Amino acid sequence: MLAEEIRTVLSWFPIFRELERYEIDKIAEIAIAREYKKGSHIFMQGDPLENVYFVFKGKIKIYKSDANGKEQIVNILQRGEMFPHVGFFRKGDYPAYSEAIEPATLVVVPIARFESVLMYNPELCIKLFRVLGERIVDLQNRLEEQILNNTNEQIIKLLVRLGQRHGTEVRDGRILLKGEFTNKDLGNMIGTTRETVSRTLTKMRKDGLIEVDSHGNMKFNPNELMEQILQ
Repeated sequence: MLAEEIRTVLSWFPIFRELERYEIDKIAEIAIAREYKKGSHIFMQGDPLENVYFVFKGKIKIYKSDANGKEQIVNILQRGEMFPHVGFFRKGDYPAYSEAIEPATLVVVPIARFESVLMYNPELCIKLFRVLGERIVDLQNRLEEQILNNTNEQIIKLLVRLGQRHGTEVRDGRILLKGEFTNKDLGNMIGTTRETVSRTLTKMRKDGLIEVDSHGNMKFNPNELMEQILQ
């Protein structure tokens, strides 16, 4: 990917969308594009914190791992998103692993040089704070779900959240969520077991709340699912 292509890619990211061309050029000058195969790691938990990444193509899984190797999925990122958010204004190591769950192309910007650009572009700083604020709200909501909701309710809210971010509206207000997340993945997102997720989804299918085809693709009406929590 050439510098001009990188500039074009950066221009449609929300954080850069309203910048003047010369401002984007400053960032494009210090950025490079890299391709990652499915299953490859972008960085490992504990690696020195050096770069911030912008997803141009593919999906990236962010997850943590404890001493026993148990995985906790923090987020699934897609085209138009950046990571890690903790990379700015913080020194140290990457707090999690990042893995390409499908072939991906990322625009990579060195944090130290990006911070220098931010110092001379206050409007960009404001946009960055806005993005960070949205991420904090999302994390707060997910923490509240774990504290206030039982496992069944957490699974419902997880499906609705994934449908909003990764699904496609089909008809009658229903969402199609392709079968790219296994029951183990879903469990790792909310800290429960694959078996618990499987039992819950089976019951939801019997109750007519979700449809699942032979490929694992799921259809559901998010409003109907949320009504189950309010009952």
